[in-house]
Amino acid sequence: MTDLHQVHKEQVFETELVEHLRTHGWREGSDTQYDKELALYPEDLLEFVKETQPSEWTKFNRWHNSHSDSVFLKRVAEQLDKHGTLFLLRHGFKDRDARFFLCQFRPAHEANPALWDHYRANRLTVVRQLHYSRHNQNALDLGLFVNGLPVATCELKTDLTQNVRDAIRQYRKDRSPRDPVAKENEPLLAFKTRALVHFAVSTDEVFITTRLEGAHTRFLPFNQGHDEGAGNPPNPQGYATSYLWEKIWQRDNWLDILGNFLTIEKKEDESEGKKKVKETLIFPRYHQWDAVRSLVEAARMEGVGHSYLIQHSAGSGKSNTIGWVAHRMASLHNGRGEKVFDSIVVITDRKVLDKQLQETIYQFEHKEGVVQKIDENSDQLAQALSEGKPIIITTLQKFPFVMVKVGGLKKRRFALIIDEAHSSQTGSAAQKLQAVLASNEIGETDPEEEITSEDVVNRVMTSRKRPENLSTFAFTATPKAKTLEIFGRPGADGKPEPFHVYSMRQAIEEGFILDVLQHYVSYKAFYKLAHTGKEDKELPMDKASKALGRYLRLHPHNIAQKVAIIIEHFREKVLPKIGGKAKAMVVTDSRKAAVRYKIAFDKYIAEHGYRDLRALVAFSGKVSDPESGSLEFSETSMNRDLRGQDIRDAFDTDDYKVLVVANKFQTGFDQPLLHTMYVDKRIAGVLAVQTLSRLNRICPGKEDTFVLDFVNDPEEILEAFRPYYRTARLEERTDPNLIHDLKIKLDGTHVYYWTEVERFSEAFFDPKRTQASLHPWLKPAADRYRELKEEEQVLFRKDLISFLRLYEFLSQIVPYNDPDLEKLYAFGRNLLPRLALKTDVEAIDISEDVRLTHFRLQKQGERKLSMEEGETPYLIPTSDVGTGVVRESETGKLSEIVRKMNDLFSGDLTDADLIGYATHTKEKLLENRKLEEQAKNNTFEQFVLGDFDQEFMNTIIENHERNQKMSNQVLSDERVREGFKKLVRRWVYEEFGKRKSNGNTIYPNIG
Repeated sequence: MTDLHQVHKEQVFETELVEHLRTHGWREGSDTQYDKELALYPEDLLEFVKETQPSEWTKFNRWHNSHSDSVFLKRVAEQLDKHGTLFLLRHGFKDRDARFFLCQFRPAHEANPALWDHYRANRLTVVRQLHYSRHNQNALDLGLFVNGLPVATCELKTDLTQNVRDAIRQYRKDRSPRDPVAKENEPLLAFKTRALVHFAVSTDEVFITTRLEGAHTRFLPFNQGHDEGAGNPPNPQGYATSYLWEKIWQRDNWLDILGNFLTIEKKEDESEGKKKVKETLIFPRYHQWDAVRSLVEAARMEGVGHSYLIQHSAGSGKSNTIGWVAHRMASLHNGRGEKVFDSIVVITDRKVLDKQLQETIYQFEHKEGVVQKIDENSDQLAQALSEGKPIIITTLQKFPFVMVKVGGLKKRRFALIIDEAHSSQTGSAAQKLQAVLASNEIGETDPEEEITSEDVVNRVMTSRKRPENLSTFAFTATPKAKTLEIFGRPGADGKPEPFHVYSMRQAIEEGFILDVLQHYVSYKAFYKLAHTGKEDKELPMDKASKALGRYLRLHPHNIAQKVAIIIEHFREKVLPKIGGKAKAMVVTDSRKAAVRYKIAFDKYIAEHGYRDLRALVAFSGKVSDPESGSLEFSETSMNRDLRGQDIRDAFDTDDYKVLVVANKFQTGFDQPLLHTMYVDKRIAGVLAVQTLSRLNRICPGKEDTFVLDFVNDPEEILEAFRPYYRTARLEERTDPNLIHDLKIKLDGTHVYYWTEVERFSEAFFDPKRTQASLHPWLKPAADRYRELKEEEQVLFRKDLISFLRLYEFLSQIVPYNDPDLEKLYAFGRNLLPRLALKTDVEAIDISEDVRLTHFRLQKQGERKLSMEEGETPYLIPTSDVGTGVVRESETGKLSEIVRKMNDLFSGDLTDADLIGYATHTKEKLLENRKLEEQAKNNTFEQFVLGDFDQEFMNTIIENHERNQKMSNQVLSDERVREGFKKLVRRWVYEEFGKRKSNGNTIYPNIG
């Protein structure tokens, strides 16, 4: 009874589906007309060829007379067995003097009416209950054919009785490409030579596979996504999966997918000891098809000069999506039959993308030279752009040159595809990039800082007027606020948003990446320092605090303790993972720390006689560290066994299990066997997401990941991930009036006079200008700048850099039409290189003045950090530029700095904790507008009687989570509370008072 009921439900579902196809350009075929031996639908194949190619059929018929039909069918079957269905659909075949095409894909334009006749002649046929086997009575629910060639099969289930997992089980168990009894192949189910894709479909979900392998068949979700997660949204008009037959199998779309999406990917496989090539048939995932289709239609309708931001998570298959977009844009025509773009430029640092693109496009077009990789110099790039090469692939280093060259070729139209893969730019690549950006960059970047491709793209895009003959397609998983403003499109609320999204949530739920926050363990370090009693230096508080922190982080005992925890944890918990192949990364906060970690690793391993663990270290340049035994350390000297082998390649082998890094490989590094990360570096925001996401790649046997963090607050890490778990949203646009406020502030410093800016501008915008004509108007300002105090220099220079960068950014969005802003921008750009800072280049060295007396690492417990909980936070746009004030460095005796805080607080607290807690409390109180008004309008004695006590307690309570141990002492111990309040109250009052007068701040001596 139940079985009959189930069959009835499936038959209704099947009937409704087929009826839709039949009324929308498909034919319904008969199971009896299917040729099981050849795995073809002969009637459609013969009719299509005879109708569209009568002259070629005449040639063929001359050779075979009355046997032409049967000979032709066997010839097609032989070609399918040899070259595959995809090849024959796209390129046809020859027989003696006849040449046949077996499908006509949609012409790019209207120029050739005969092609459109052939396109309309395509026969798309669906066959119900297709008995495909010569050896049994198995029947597939649906078989899909194009001109008699099988292209897809389908098993249907209704979620009223069964679900999509039952369809998947049916394929795995009963749809083997080799009959288990007869031990013979089933032609229809053979990989790539007949049906190209197999659909497991229920009324709620769709899964696909392109290779049937019995129980080992891997099915992938082919769903639209629901609430930015897996699955499909409810369909008020019918089945949740109706998009499959209404959109994907829609006649034009289905032919487009067969003609322009499916590709054969070839990879070398050495897993069994010998090298062999493994082929994979790539069918687009739903979001890939939807993104490409949407971008193509938008570009066709809008033409050149627009931006498109594609927020696709890691695991989305961006390389393939970029390849499809590049290919489609290269042949795109508008409604008037004109090419939309002359050339497509792909900016990427993915080493495999150029080869992958070349191979993919050759499958589509069978043409050489469509893709040109720029691997030489800018002259090669300039020639390719000038000659209009269809697709040009180049690297991030040449991106600024592309922007200049494209702007100069005004009669040509370009599409720029930016692969913002957040690839890490360090070492020689970083040096090249720094050199390229030198003429465009405003202000310096830290040479040890990782430059992500998104940062570079944003700076270059805003450093000059965007060419009108350029459309930009930017791909990124974690767009920053500025990226949204530069490339985003206005949403319903007017704020910029991505053009297309495939979220991190959906990628995780669909199983394409792992959730790296599922197993997160944090440690807290407790230690005490003692003053040695030698020279008691008077030092700036902020610099002394940083020096203490640096001393502690690099202390051999600190590193040795952490290395012991890392190695023992790795050997016990991590090494058995992924079938014994699991690897780990140790993220350090400096190159010197990486050097000391590697030395400590090697020492610990040697002392314990471990033979199952070896480590590599990665950092750029050379490091001097006499305390570690050498004036010069480098990657080469510390990885001697590599003998020139690339670190990535070495880490990919079984020889090395751990990689210690410093500002390298934190982003853009793809190693699926990476299971665990040990973090000893402060990371926040996008960098935290990029760093920990190195763990999210999937591979067979990898079921989870692990993070052990010595530094960061787990809640702050969770907050960094949340904006990118779903669609990245901007809280608000950057206020365009910020630029006017900054100009007023800069004018008020009197470093320059407006008459100098005017005179400079007259000379600068004169086409016949000379360098000498600019000099007289820049030198007076540079001279005045040199007379400023160091703190004033720092603030002016920071504000000038903020003005220049903000104007570059906002002028892309806001038509200011303000000559004064343009004049100050030109003046400031030329003045900035003349503004040297009055500052000591050497950091404070306190290593001889303090010693570590106590040290303990305490595990805080393992947590699952859930991104599902709470609201998705907004990205915050630029808002705090120009808000800095001059602050004179607070000074105090080193011993007093340590003593005063230690006197108030007890327990295992670091000096950095004590100083940081006081500074953070003070900064939060300085944000209080009520206290600011009371301080500015009253004496200190009157200020004491105001609201400070209440606001002080509110601040302590609000920030309780930040440092529970110290906050608890303030809240529970009156002596601590009153002493700490007295210290902070005077500090806050005097800062408010200096703000009232001239913005300078003098801090009281803590002692």
